[in-house]
Amino acid sequence: MKNTILLVEDEEGLASYVAKELTFEDFTVITAADGEEAWETYQEKRDDLLLILLDWMLPKMDGMQVLRRIRKHDDLPVIMMTARDYLGDKVTGLDTGADDYITKPFEIEELLARIRVIQRRAEHQTGRDQAYHLADLTLVTKTRQVDRGGRNLQLTQREYDLLLFLLQHPGQVFTRDELLDNVWGVDFLGQQNVVDVYIGYLRNKIDVGDAPHLFHTVRGVGYSLKEDDADAN
Repeated sequence: MKNTILLVEDEEGLASYVAKELTFEDFTVITAADGEEAWETYQEKRDDLLLILLDWMLPKMDGMQVLRRIRKHDDLPVIMMTARDYLGDKVTGLDTGADDYITKPFEIEELLARIRVIQRRAEHQTGRDQAYHLADLTLVTKTRQVDRGGRNLQLTQREYDLLLFLLQHPGQVFTRDELLDNVWGVDFLGQQNVVDVYIGYLRNKIDVGDAPHLFHTVRGVGYSLKEDDADAN
């Protein structure tokens, strides 16, 4: 199992502290101090990386630019580290393809909890090469390819994980808490409405045009993925 983390942080003291704590937890840590170095290191080490811890405000190339470049190539998990605590900035980061974010200053235990979620997800997916089908929607785990009606869909890591979980349980209704526990992990410390945000992202990519809607809201309960439900949204 991969255990190498690329830590991108220009504040030397914080980078040193986080790297030391991660090393103590048996991770291999590679550091980069600016966006250009981060991009170059990612290109060299991408096959060895478990995830990237990426600061938002960086010299030469900011974190959002680095993230956009990465997302053109793969869905390697990225946790944004940012002093920005505005909701709009967090939404921008998630929309761009970040899997999670942590606001500075943070406790190292919180960061480790978020990393463990990604570790468990990677362990869960290792060796599980399967294809899932629902109506004209297909997900192939080996290639991580998702298609609907012959149209290839580009999903972020979190969107993919949420869709995979729902495809593994077609027709079953899940509460937000259940989806948080199974997709984000029981250690997730964010807000419950992140589930609504990501269901919305998937609906905008999958339930488009004249195609029958597969995502359904069960009022007062949660969400379900199935072929038909005349009373659902």
